[in-house]
Amino acid sequence: MAFGNVAAERAAIESTYEGSCTVTAFQTVKHPITHVTGQQRINLFENEPCGLSQTTLASSSKTETDNTIAFDAKLFISPDVIITAGCEIRVLQNGMDLKFEQVGEPFRYATHQEILLKQVGRA
Repeated sequence: MAFGNVAAERAAIESTYEGSCTVTAFQTVKHPITHVTGQQRINLFENEPCGLSQTTLASSSKTETDNTIAFDAKLFISPDVIITAGCEIRVLQNGMDLKFEQVGEPFRYATHQEILLKQVGRA
């Protein structure tokens, strides 16, 4: 593979994706019967191929009532997918089912994009 062939480079990168993700965001919707407008979480994408990489080691905190696990991750995904800050992203990869929030704007390349994520869950 020679550098400069974006299609071949993109195919090579996407062949390494081991996961899939569902992206949701709040959108304003109008109830068809009551005509009341409100916010509702809507799926923007489902089962989108992706790769997830942990950028910091998991840290945990424990209180009398709660155990919290937090770590940062980076999502690798097609540059064709538009994901805005504040979206919720659920990633299924290597037997894990993880929920994240996007914490920044994506960094796009011709072959892929990288998105910083923040995961907070309960143990």
